[in-house]
Amino acid sequence: MSKVRTRYAPSPTGKMHVGNLRSALYEFLIAKHAGGDFMLRIEDTDQERFVEGATDIIYRTLDSAGLKHDEGPDKDGGFGPYIQSERMKSGIYMEYAKKLVERGEAYYCFCDKERLDSLKTEIVEGKEIMMYDKHCLSLSKEEVEAKLASGIPFVIRQNIPNEGTTTFHDELYGDISVENAELDDMVLIKSDGYPTYNFANVVDDHTMNITHVVRGNEYLSSAPKYQRLYDAFGWDSPVYIHLPLITDENHKKLSKRSGHASFEDLIAQGFLTDAVVNYIALLGWSPEDNREIFTLNELIWEFDYHRISKSPAVFDIVKLKWMNGEYLKAMDFDKFYEMALPYLRKSITKDYDLKKIAAMVKTRIEIFPDIADHIDFFECVPDYDSSMYAHKKMKTTPETSLEVLRELLPILEEQDDYSNDALYETLSKYVADKGCKNGYVMWPVRTAVSGKQMTPGGATEIMEVLGKEESLARLRAAVAKLDAGQESSL
Repeated sequence: MSKVRTRYAPSPTGKMHVGNLRSALYEFLIAKHAGGDFMLRIEDTDQERFVEGATDIIYRTLDSAGLKHDEGPDKDGGFGPYIQSERMKSGIYMEYAKKLVERGEAYYCFCDKERLDSLKTEIVEGKEIMMYDKHCLSLSKEEVEAKLASGIPFVIRQNIPNEGTTTFHDELYGDISVENAELDDMVLIKSDGYPTYNFANVVDDHTMNITHVVRGNEYLSSAPKYQRLYDAFGWDSPVYIHLPLITDENHKKLSKRSGHASFEDLIAQGFLTDAVVNYIALLGWSPEDNREIFTLNELIWEFDYHRISKSPAVFDIVKLKWMNGEYLKAMDFDKFYEMALPYLRKSITKDYDLKKIAAMVKTRIEIFPDIADHIDFFECVPDYDSSMYAHKKMKTTPETSLEVLRELLPILEEQDDYSNDALYETLSKYVADKGCKNGYVMWPVRTAVSGKQMTPGGATEIMEVLGKEESLARLRAAVAKLDAGQESSL
């Protein structure tokens, strides 16, 4: 077999969405798993949809995701140019279109808009499609030459037989046959001289020795037309791999409005690049075992495209958050602290030890923005109801909590060492002397200093960060709150 060569061929029309990134990832993995080459080709012939800066987004995203291309506009591997608009300047697409005309596989069409608008339309996959009637196919060679000489605008159309079938093979779907009568004579070269996406795609893939073509299964309906072109040229077909649709949790096609459809949106929401790449790899593919966490190198080793599913893949933001949390737990602390620092500084204005707070939240958050909800009490105790001191499992009530806090206050006022270990030792001694369980004491203390039922750290960890003065102030405020609650109940 020839060396495996895949290509990611995006159009620079905006952000890179999840489906685009998955295609790029799978093409990268297929090539690298087989020891082949992964190419980047920019398909910018659709000038109407071109977005300034979108090419930079493509480079930035691939680089961030670790999908290093072996060839591309910035890495000439001998098959350039790698940008379609630059390839067009060489006349390559017109050259190949004329070869098809010579073979009778394509023809010049001079029909104007008025005539085309008058043609019948058919409904194909819910869309109204104009089916061209081959009117210009009957023009003689002399008539064509005369029209070309007089400068009449033209397009070049593919000549698809009205009879018979076209069959192509997909690695996931098997052999698929389509009646030729259902295929339109699609335009290959537009009136402005630019090639259509479908035509340029086939010419580029062949001339760049692409062996495997990976794309979404929405292109299955176009595949017969691609196949007709390969057959018309007498070229070997590439290996086709059409990927399953990606839907949201409601089984609807993932949309930009969902807020998590693009890679940049996900990173902006606090997700880690490695976690996003790992998760996207599992959107339609699964390993032989039930493993879910992979490095990129591990994916390269494990990836077998035959294990790609035909069923739609559901983009589950809850599952992605879980996976991201697993990456955060495993992350080196110094790196975690560096990435968490902007979120910590946004929530904490007081002079607290942010590293200690970061250590508390590291195993409790799933994405970085979660930090705010976990640490807001460090700025000030939120308003809370005294009923929070009642905990069945801890066997505490507002009354028992008031007793504990009153007895602890003078002990903690005398203590100077407010390190976590020293505070825990003090509270543990009080527990032993009182003959109760830890929770009977720790629950009211933690509630008093945080005002929350759930905190990233325990009572003494929080007090260490707060320091003596702030801890005592919060404990006294809690006693006053419980006192007032008792008086109002009398």
